[in-house]
Amino acid sequence: MKDKPIKLDISDEMIAERRGGSDKMPDDMPTWMAKTIVGIDKFSKIIGNIVCWITVPLILGMVYEVLARKLFLAPTIWAYDMSRFFAGALFMLGAAYALSKGVHIRADFIYRNFKTKTQGIIDFWLYLLFYFPGLFVFLYMTILFVKESIMRSERGMDTTWMPYLWPIKSCLLIGIIFLLIQGISEILKSYYASTKGKWPGEDK
Repeated sequence: MKDKPIKLDISDEMIAERRGGSDKMPDDMPTWMAKTIVGIDKFSKIIGNIVCWITVPLILGMVYEVLARKLFLAPTIWAYDMSRFFAGALFMLGAAYALSKGVHIRADFIYRNFKTKTQGIIDFWLYLLFYFPGLFVFLYMTILFVKESIMRSERGMDTTWMPYLWPIKSCLLIGIIFLLIQGISEILKSYYASTKGKWPGEDK
């Protein structure tokens, strides 16, 4: 007797996939909206493709540190700081690309069962009431944060290398700007879903 195939629950993957962007928007979408969504998503994809290369110096730096420390008893003074800097830059600069692909962590165990139109309404208002106001406040505070770091020539105090901190703090600022830009695409997608009952690219 053959075992019945196991039916996998891929609801989360489907939710992420349909938000993953598409080069072709629905025919019933206004031209300005379609061009805005596609343009922003392409921009985020380019940024994501560039930012992913940060993993190369990050891995090489860690490998060098391990080999130098374990084989030659010559640990570096920069590896710890650089690992944090590269990882932080990778996280912040790639956040908008992750958002465009719908892979940010979501509490979808209830949301997944809603109708698409309801999902669109929820997302639209969450972006409008929380996402953008929160990021604008974050942007304002980060500008002051980076400005102060540059003016003080702030240095890290965790190691004897004591690197300047403004470059990594600037990545935080740039990452927020990227998230605001991608947020425009996401709120337009949500508006479309709330009015048409389907997500852009759902039929691709």
